[in-house]
Amino acid sequence: MNPSLARYVVRPADPRRARLLGERLGLRHLTAQLLINRGVRDEQEARKYLDPRLSDLRPPEGVQPMAGFGIAVERLKKSVLDRETVGVFGDYDVDGITTCALLTDFLNRAGVTVAPRVAHRGDGYGFGKSDAHELAHLGCDLIVTGDCGTSDHETLALCRQMGIDVIVVDHHQVPERPPQALALLNPHQPGCAFPFKGLASVGVAFYLAAALRTRLKAAGWPHLPDLRELLDLVAVGTIADLAPLADENRVLVHAGLRELRRCSRPGLRALCEIVGLEEGPGSSADVAFRLAPRLNAPGRLGDATEALMLLIETDQRKARTHAENCNELNSKRQQVQEVVLKEARASVEEQLRKGSPEVLVVGARGWHPGVVGIVAAKLVDIYNRPSVVIAFEEDVGRGSARTAQGFHLYQGLHGAAPLLLRYGGHAAAAGLSVHIDNLDPLRDSLCTSYRQQLGERLTSTDVSVDAAVSLDEIDERLTQELSLLEPFGIGNHEPLLLIKEAELVRHRVVGSGHLQLTLRSGSTLRDAIGFGLGARATELKSGGKLNLTFVPQLDTHRGLRRVRLRLREVIPATDAPVKLAANQG
Repeated sequence: MNPSLARYVVRPADPRRARLLGERLGLRHLTAQLLINRGVRDEQEARKYLDPRLSDLRPPEGVQPMAGFGIAVERLKKSVLDRETVGVFGDYDVDGITTCALLTDFLNRAGVTVAPRVAHRGDGYGFGKSDAHELAHLGCDLIVTGDCGTSDHETLALCRQMGIDVIVVDHHQVPERPPQALALLNPHQPGCAFPFKGLASVGVAFYLAAALRTRLKAAGWPHLPDLRELLDLVAVGTIADLAPLADENRVLVHAGLRELRRCSRPGLRALCEIVGLEEGPGSSADVAFRLAPRLNAPGRLGDATEALMLLIETDQRKARTHAENCNELNSKRQQVQEVVLKEARASVEEQLRKGSPEVLVVGARGWHPGVVGIVAAKLVDIYNRPSVVIAFEEDVGRGSARTAQGFHLYQGLHGAAPLLLRYGGHAAAAGLSVHIDNLDPLRDSLCTSYRQQLGERLTSTDVSVDAAVSLDEIDERLTQELSLLEPFGIGNHEPLLLIKEAELVRHRVVGSGHLQLTLRSGSTLRDAIGFGLGARATELKSGGKLNLTFVPQLDTHRGLRRVRLRLREVIPATDAPVKLAANQG
């Protein structure tokens, strides 16, 4: 997206309501307004939002039960009491890996023999026949799949023939023909009354482990793992999979981040040390941008086993080795990714010269299929449009899609089903297979779906911000208050604020292309950093006026804390029209 063409749409404010809520909570009016923006209606909801607790979770076997849950828990209980061998199979992304690790950890601590396995990207997505044969050879009486299995009909039929029960733990959209497993735990399946549909697979697995622990305790079983020690995995998998950080997920991730800061899991402790998070992740952003890419890297380049072993290893020395290997693989992934991203951007720019497609669809032979998902996410960041990136081998390609602006990806792909060989996923992220001849028709179909879903509600160049503020409002107290809205992610975005016509005192490019600014308004001076925005420096002049969008943050340097603006975009004021809601002034 060309930032000079952006329109910054400030969300409508309710000053009276924000003032009353802020006074009751002891918060700034701006902080209260941001709570209102996130759907908080009153003081009680606000307190619950600011202090989420595990007791707030709705039970999966209550008045609105999760379909298949009781059958799954009882079958797992039988495996534990009968000391069966249980196979746990996860997909190769972070949600699948953490699901596999969580169930493996829990069952091991409960005294069960577990055979953990994760998918290999070279074998394609999902639970394959060769995987089923391998687990059968290991003597598994029961297999639990994580983040896959919903569409693996042939493999599930094979397991039935071999006399192996399968419990599918998944969160992808359920096709018209549901899987014939012993139990399907997927909130999206027809007839599932559980009210929150946004759980990642690792969240569903946590519910399963919690219910199993309750059953085992009632049966007098002596080995009862501490559920709190599993929450770090829930946080990592939920954040990495772009699950909405609302309702149950907000509670789980909030508690999981607290557990992550304890750094009790050897592999995650080692990984945190390698990336400079010695005191553990301070935010969901640390998980999303520093831990998750390194856990994803082995699976992106082929075999995700290294990441799984990092998460389940109990020996600190061995865990350190796995963490170093994951970090090295991430460096290789970055090199491959940069090549694909450069070529993908060139293809997008060519499309934009010819028109303005609402959904970006690019593909080429020779691209590494393991990086298409992260390249799609990069295109979303750059162009603010849903993006699909496809790596073709000969004439058939495997691709990944990421969303923007509220476009429901799975629904879009469902509308394009006749053009696809295979597809699956959820609202925010999806995967697909397609013949190269259908690349352009797929783009046309997704653009049509975009217009049908969103209409004229939001154009591709609109950027929604929470509030327009003055520079002197951004102080340490406000920044600390805004951090109470964590965890941030899909469904609970970081507070994005707008300042109009701030004076630029000085600027320079630092590090590897980062833009550093000093801004002034009246007597207030603030520093700002724009990661990756160094190219903007040529457009700026000291003494000029800037419009900028940013996230406020507290920066600690040499023991001193200061407020700093983390820039999303910075544009000369004359180039960026700002569309204000009527009651914003």
